[in-house]
Amino acid sequence: MYHHFTGGIKSFLFNLPNAIMAMRSTRITVLEHIDLEIFSGETVGIIGKNGAGKSTILGLLAGVLLPSVGKVDINGRVAPLLELGAGFHNLLSGRENIILNGALLGMLKDEVNDKLEKIIEFSELEEFIDQPIRTYSSGMLARLGFSVAVNCDPDILLVDEVLAVGDDSFQKKCVEKMIGFKGQGKTIVFVSHNTAEIKQVCDRVVWIKDKKIKLNDYTEKVLITYKEDQRTT
Repeated sequence: MYHHFTGGIKSFLFNLPNAIMAMRSTRITVLEHIDLEIFSGETVGIIGKNGAGKSTILGLLAGVLLPSVGKVDINGRVAPLLELGAGFHNLLSGRENIILNGALLGMLKDEVNDKLEKIIEFSELEEFIDQPIRTYSSGMLARLGFSVAVNCDPDILLVDEVLAVGDDSFQKKCVEKMIGFKGQGKTIVFVSHNTAEIKQVCDRVVWIKDKKIKLNDYTEKVLITYKEDQRTT
């Protein structure tokens, strides 16, 4: 069923009306009846245990997965940061991968070149930027991927737990960048096990449990209920 939302001046960006995500080869249902709308300027956290379907939701929003039932509507330029090294080529240098990944995110060549030094500076990988990324640690890949994503001027930023592999100082820097995006009216969907970061960044939280949305409400309310559930299960 399609649910129409009349929620003020915020324009609709995402809608997953009654979407069901199943793996076609084995017919294992990953998500069931996901009715979710995300609006322009919102910062939404997605929480749940491993295997709950959090990353699948981001994959649907990014367009890299298709629902077996229902549909996904997207309005805006999306920058997905879904997994380490996604969109990168191991044999290319960090600098070359910035150009490649920027193109995959819809940036023109001149646009990438104009932002190249800014991306490198944000990543703090100046010393390693001309080395092939096969030599990079997981933390370095996270730095590079996040730096490209946030500098492609997206309307929508999707972040899936990749920041967990970075060091504390860079994680803090990324959270501050997301808060800055929020202040610019950008839309962010943030998957994380770090409830402190979720609380710091997100206006609203969606809790996924048993393949379905268990709770979709203000951040504080969802986190309290989620923590109580963790203590009792």
